[in-house]
Amino acid sequence: MKSSANYVTRVYSKWSEIDRAAWNALLFAQLEPTPFMRWEYLSAMQTSGSATLETGWGVRIVTIWDGDTLVAGCPLYLKPHSYGEYVFDFAWAKAYAEHGLDYYPKAVIAVPFTPVPGTRLLARSDALQATLVLACKALVEAENVSSLHLLFTSKADQTACTGTMMPRDTTQFHWTNRAEKPYANFDDFLKAFSQEKRKKIKQERRKVLDVELGAGVTFRHSQGKDITQSDWDFFYTCYERTYLEHGNAPYLSRAFFQSMADDMPENWLLFIGEIEGERIASSLIAIQDEKSINNTVASKVAYGRYWGAVARVDCLHFEACYYQPLEWCIANGYHRFEGGAQGEHKMARALLPVTATSLHHIAHPQFAKAIERFLERERAGVADYQIDLALRSPLKSPQPIAPKLLDSQALKYLA
Repeated sequence: MKSSANYVTRVYSKWSEIDRAAWNALLFAQLEPTPFMRWEYLSAMQTSGSATLETGWGVRIVTIWDGDTLVAGCPLYLKPHSYGEYVFDFAWAKAYAEHGLDYYPKAVIAVPFTPVPGTRLLARSDALQATLVLACKALVEAENVSSLHLLFTSKADQTACTGTMMPRDTTQFHWTNRAEKPYANFDDFLKAFSQEKRKKIKQERRKVLDVELGAGVTFRHSQGKDITQSDWDFFYTCYERTYLEHGNAPYLSRAFFQSMADDMPENWLLFIGEIEGERIASSLIAIQDEKSINNTVASKVAYGRYWGAVARVDCLHFEACYYQPLEWCIANGYHRFEGGAQGEHKMARALLPVTATSLHHIAHPQFAKAIERFLERERAGVADYQIDLALRSPLKSPQPIAPKLLDSQALKYLA
């Protein structure tokens, strides 16, 4: 089908049908690219069997073309469930069922199992981004699904959907380096904490690292091609064990991580914890260096992703997933470390609350109105919650509270 500008919309079901270089060039032209929207990452989700029709992720890659040039695109999935999304709508599905209606299948524009904010609607212009949204809605109507959900969006995504999709705010926890005078080292970073919080972090680290008072764990890190096959195998043992201990099979297969090692190694940093040379824990971090994306990206960003252990050590999770990555980020001039979805405990490590926004289109008119009212109440609650969190900052000089949070309800916390 063609738009008034003679663009052509095409929908694909396999990433192998999309040219890798064309997709990545489109991604790198965006203001908020992440490694997780790279062709290699999305393709590996499918080819490894991690995000496929069999696991509940029916691939529909929506693209817009100007002749032979890809000018817009997004990863869209038809889903019979809501697992692996991190924006929870199970109550909506239950309400549909109670009224004899089908909420599933639904359509989701997202990176499977990856709650990292960034551009989802890749486009060469604002107008093309709006056209892409219309193409996705047309697909939803053609597929006769209940709804369209755009998860963990960029500012540009939100602008493109203003007035046509309902925003939903959630809270994540990110660490941000000082802009004017970045931390010189981890000890310099600790000086920013209140005395009580600083003392607690030192105690936690001693429990893990100290030979006499703690477990005597040592950490080493490897990046990119320096991560050995043996370390990748050990990491997956840890990752798989973490899921199995909670009674679930892991979302991602060993084949997926092998694709990461083979096709985009520059985006991965692995920490290995050892006691007397024996590996006991691992933490895998994704990294985005501005040189690996394009010349317009202003900051280096690290993303806490996966971890696991084969031995129990008090506070080991904090050391492997927060203190070791933060120490590395400071030493390597990184601007931000994103800790992933949820987790108030991250605040004690100076990962402070930020808003992550998703967007939702509900086809059923009455349910759309009901969900819109729910989201209005929920947004006010999220604003209140973030005000409360901001007032409990572990830092001596906490970040100022964002003006948009100072609504009439949230002001009661400042009284």
